[in-house]
Amino acid sequence: MQNLILASSSPRRKELLENLHLTFAISSSEVDESFDPKLSPEEVVMELADRKARKVFQDHQDAFVIGSDTVVVANNQILGKPSDEAEAISMLQTLSGKQHEVYTGVSIVSKGNSTKFFEKTEVWFWELTDDLIRSYVKSSEPLDKAGAYGIQQLGSMLVKKIHGDYFAVVGLPVSRTIRELRRLGYQLPY
Repeated sequence: MQNLILASSSPRRKELLENLHLTFAISSSEVDESFDPKLSPEEVVMELADRKARKVFQDHQDAFVIGSDTVVVANNQILGKPSDEAEAISMLQTLSGKQHEVYTGVSIVSKGNSTKFFEKTEVWFWELTDDLIRSYVKSSEPLDKAGAYGIQQLGSMLVKKIHGDYFAVVGLPVSRTIRELRRLGYQLPY
């Protein structure tokens, strides 16, 4: 039996892997999430995902370790997780009525093999009222999410349409991740 480890404490990523009926462990990795501002969004998410996966792999070298990171990009600026309610409100005001991109990077590390990739999804928001934004922020949902919203929960009411991989916006492009695991030699149950 091959070991599979998700290097993330994200309940959304955990749920996405559980939906695939995979047996896996979770080992959250605390890594420095600062990055060189000269890097492109795709380079940032792949670098951060790789740091997470490699940190966990140090202690689990018999496993396939999946690291992932997601950022939102609006007006050529990377929006990570808001630090407080005021920053969440500001981010949502920036996204209101506009199109933005969500980048999710994935790194899979195993003994002798590794890969990094990213998915980019375009997301359009409805025009949001200040009351709606404040109400949404008061729910606390936006505070632990890149760009201050979660597409799979209450934040779904903000989204007008998307073009790309929905699951990448949630936090893990599952279809591509499964294909890459298989390519690296992980034996899937199906």
